[in-house]
Amino acid sequence: MKHASIVVRADWDEEAGVWVASSKDIEGLAIEADTFEALKPKVVAVISDLFELNGFTSSLPEIPIHIMAEQLVRIPNPT
Repeated sequence: MKHASIVVRADWDEEAGVWVASSKDIEGLAIEADTFEALKPKVVAVISDLFELNGFTSSLPEIPIHIMAEQLVRIPNPT
């Protein structure tokens, strides 16, 4: 891990109909969920599992996770 906090990007995949989360800070993080609310606990669980599997330790009492969401919404052209 490069930072004292983790940035996770969550993108809406319109074709698949799911939120997809990934991070440049955590190698191997790639998960999806039907809703953004369902994605958040999955992100925390997977990051915790990846830390445990990779033997990651930190002197920090907590590690902040920033989940940055982006969803494209379209409206009909009024013309």
